[in-house]
Amino acid sequence: MLEKFMMKDHKDAYRRFRESGLEECVIVQTCNRVELFGKASEADYSGIIRAWSEATGLDGGAFGAMETGEDAEAIRHLLDLVSGLDSMVVGEEQVLGQVRESIASAKDAGASGMHLNTLFDRAARVGTRIRNVTGLGKEGVSVGSMAVRLAEENVNDLKSKGVLVIGTGEVATLVAKSLARRGYSFSVASRTLQRAAAFCEAVGGDPVRFEDVLANFGRYDVSFVATTAPFFLVAYDAVAALSPVSGMMILDLSNPRAVDERIAHIPGVKLMNLDQIGEMVERNMKDRASKAEAIQGTISGEVSALEASMRRLEAEPLVNETFRIIEEIRARELAKAVQMIGDADPRTVRIMEDMSRAVLEGMASTPMNNIRRASEHGDTDVLEAAARIFDYDTQQ
Repeated sequence: MLEKFMMKDHKDAYRRFRESGLEECVIVQTCNRVELFGKASEADYSGIIRAWSEATGLDGGAFGAMETGEDAEAIRHLLDLVSGLDSMVVGEEQVLGQVRESIASAKDAGASGMHLNTLFDRAARVGTRIRNVTGLGKEGVSVGSMAVRLAEENVNDLKSKGVLVIGTGEVATLVAKSLARRGYSFSVASRTLQRAAAFCEAVGGDPVRFEDVLANFGRYDVSFVATTAPFFLVAYDAVAALSPVSGMMILDLSNPRAVDERIAHIPGVKLMNLDQIGEMVERNMKDRASKAEAIQGTISGEVSALEASMRRLEAEPLVNETFRIIEEIRARELAKAVQMIGDADPRTVRIMEDMSRAVLEGMASTPMNNIRRASEHGDTDVLEAAARIFDYDTQQ
């Protein structure tokens, strides 16, 4: 199950991945995906799996079905993701925000660097532009709204039913917003009544005590359970004791699952989880295909541009260090010249300053831009020659 691969302590996981040989890394972890983007001189998958195994407690053999991609394939996957094409629901609205949060978290942890920061920031802008141009996601489709649609399709006259949302996190917020937009009344339970009340004030719904919900679960015809609890909040025995006649529906949107799966076998109860939302995804495939066809050309162009940008970045340390050394020389020689003049007025010093900078830029810009272009085209021979010419240590 997906939740087994999830990393609870991202800082610890980032430390392990960096120790495995990744120079930069970003964890993208949502309710229906766990992905790792990394930058390294050489891909050491065994080391990465070992670090992932240590971070989750899983045996290394559990990663046998892990999908991998490098360079253009990895870039395309990220662009498909932010554009809404590689989501459980085409155009899924929260994915772009989740990717932004992932790179922000990686930056805070010091795990990402120049390459992945550039890649993710550019990808987020591309995703936003594609969505704006194509209208992809304008319907506001999300896991939360899809769950509400499932309830509407499976429960007659939902507006007359008792509806409950357990949780106050991201997915619970999406469910509550979707319910509120459709005009449904619903109750909200969380770990504390105060937390539920604050949630309801911001999103909608009526707060209820969590203890009351567990004691009177039978009064709710539809329950959306969206928590991060590491145990079953809704237990088999508790629901079986209710002896529901018909019509009770429970949608477990939690990761890990918070509803005992055996409940699905209780007569009169319909239990659905994140995996089963795939049934509605199938109906979404036709729209997905038409949207994808219109977007793939744009994404292909962006993949090429981003690949070039990533290669170009390889030259930046050399270029920046060279400019730094040249600037030091310019400033030092300018100071000597000003001292030799003795009583140079501010205007004269400013003219000398501007002239020295213009000479520096005029002489250095062309070779530095040529080095960048060589890097962009993958010409490592030129980069190595430039490093020797400018006495630059490529290992620093």
